[in-house]
Amino acid sequence: MNLNYPITYIEGISVQRATLLYTELGLKTCNDLLNFFPFRYIDKTTFHAIKDLQPNSSEVQIVGRITRINSIAQKRGSRLVATFQDATGSMELVWFKGQKWLKDSLKVNEPYVVYGKLNHYNGSFSIPHPELELFSTYKKKLQTKMQPVYHATERLINAGVSNRMMGNYVQRLLEQFYDSIQENLSQDILDAFKFISKREALLNAHFPKSQEQLTKAENRLKFEELFFIQLQLLRKKLINKTKIKGVVFEKVGTIFNDFYTNRLPFDLTNAQKRVLKEVRKDVASGAHMNRLLQGDVGSGKTIVAILAMLLAIDNGFQATIMAPTEILANQHFIAVSELVAGMDLKVAILTGSVRTKKRREIHAGLEDGTLDILIGTHALLEDKVQFKNLGIAVIDEQHRFGVKQRAKLWAKNELPPHILVMTATPIPRTLAMSVYGDLDISVIDELPPGRKEVKTVHRFDSNRLSVFKFMKDEINKGRQVYLVYPLIEESAVMDYKDLMDGYESVSREFPLPKYQISIVHGKMKPADKEFEMQRFVKGETQIMVATTVIEVGVNVPNASVMIIESSERFGLSQLHQLRGRVGRGADQSYCILLSSFKLSPEAKTRLKTMVETTDGFKIAEVDLKLRGPGNIMGTQQSGVLDLKIADVVKDSKILVAARNTAISLLQEDENLAKEENILIKKAFIQMTKSSKIWSNIS
Repeated sequence: MNLNYPITYIEGISVQRATLLYTELGLKTCNDLLNFFPFRYIDKTTFHAIKDLQPNSSEVQIVGRITRINSIAQKRGSRLVATFQDATGSMELVWFKGQKWLKDSLKVNEPYVVYGKLNHYNGSFSIPHPELELFSTYKKKLQTKMQPVYHATERLINAGVSNRMMGNYVQRLLEQFYDSIQENLSQDILDAFKFISKREALLNAHFPKSQEQLTKAENRLKFEELFFIQLQLLRKKLINKTKIKGVVFEKVGTIFNDFYTNRLPFDLTNAQKRVLKEVRKDVASGAHMNRLLQGDVGSGKTIVAILAMLLAIDNGFQATIMAPTEILANQHFIAVSELVAGMDLKVAILTGSVRTKKRREIHAGLEDGTLDILIGTHALLEDKVQFKNLGIAVIDEQHRFGVKQRAKLWAKNELPPHILVMTATPIPRTLAMSVYGDLDISVIDELPPGRKEVKTVHRFDSNRLSVFKFMKDEINKGRQVYLVYPLIEESAVMDYKDLMDGYESVSREFPLPKYQISIVHGKMKPADKEFEMQRFVKGETQIMVATTVIEVGVNVPNASVMIIESSERFGLSQLHQLRGRVGRGADQSYCILLSSFKLSPEAKTRLKTMVETTDGFKIAEVDLKLRGPGNIMGTQQSGVLDLKIADVVKDSKILVAARNTAISLLQEDENLAKEENILIKKAFIQMTKSSKIWSNIS
């Protein structure tokens, strides 16, 4: 039998119920149900006596008899109440749904096994909507210590699909299809890791006979899930390297050498030199470069990107940088223009606010090849934007761009341009392996010399006056200060009020003419926002009161203090990005996290982490544990992490083993053609056909 049959093939699942299981849980085929694993297990071998029940007990199992059944009217409808007794006492069983069916099916004075969540009210115990089973049926069943608990929704529970019913469906499925479950790992892999068979693993993942059997089942299934994802990523990477041709940058020419020798504003760190070497090797190879460049805020990614672009120009190609916001695009434009000033290079910027006349000039310069470097936002993706010979595309903060957008950029040249993806959001190793496993990864893991670590402290709102005094002391030394307020889209009105209240209180504390204050927020017109930003950049204002619009894109070396209001409302990576706005000059910089006294455990962990470390990778690891991989990567990338049983945080060792196994396998048998790998190839082809996730991989 075929596991891709619809779940109506399972005895007892009607078309109506199948539709409900699909809309609520996404379960469409028998295979979907087989891979819908329990999220926990409960011990159903222990029985409680009613007289021993405690108000703090949670789920209990009792053997007794129903002595009476009543339907009791209430404000809305009625409830069904059964008196349930054992040898030690009595309690109530209560139902609000399905009362007619229950009243007809319940048997008075027959022994039942009752299981459910205990309620305690006015000195009496009750169990609402308990699981019920005749004791005679219970005894016949093969009992294990561990009973599965499956995720459910309110609609399913209201429709009578209980946890026990889900377990019954899976049990019937295993009975019907057990012999149809195919092995999909090679004997070599099974032997190397001492894995149990696929059939045993699935049986024990749903109905484990012991904790030891459950662990064996989970390890086997987690490895398999991660192994096939890694196989897909690595094959994609292999195809990129061997099948997709890239433009060749044959020489390191005069433009690159002139810039490197005479115009570099500082000596490159060893990490920057290492990454540059990796890029040079890629672009000279004839294969298509697809490289992710990770580096903390201020680690010098942009200079590496500029050097890569100069290599392209030396070889007769054009280059582009695509940024997610106008502010960041402008920042790149200013930085690149200043660094190549005096060289015979033409640089332009294309964003939504560029006027039509200027756009025409840019389009013409791109098409005739006189424009060397174009920096811009999503505007670069428009069909009108045609390059004469695009050689390299640098994508900044790439998690903000979807797959289709990047594909559009690749189509801007006959041969796809080399891709250098930059991110200042450090990605934990396990996540990088899972989401960007098809990219080559470079890491800049040291800051330029002379940079001092930003000192970070956490203060409560009651310390505000001492924080204001500290701000005045720093301003008197000639420094500048950021004061950032949270911005959460769902409550933009409230946030705007917070910002304006904050601005008024700061204005009272720092009055004109001695102090000048800039204010920047999302409701301002771009021109007004830019005017206020420039006042701060030029040092005309000492304090910048802003929302998170300054998270990326503002580079003011003289700003040495970052104060984050309501810091408990920010995510860890956001706090880290904001802190990265200071510490860009030679002076000691500070980050002050202001919060209320009411802090959730997660908020305490976030603030404690910020105070203890400035290492972006350590911060990213904590963030991953707190928020989970899907939330960190955003909607564009989270599809790849739609895992059924594995967890990239908790199962990092299994992930590394799965990736290493996939690497070894492809080195020995690139096309999975060997006889011993036939099962892997068959499963791989099937998964690639049926799964939605592969198109989401970076």
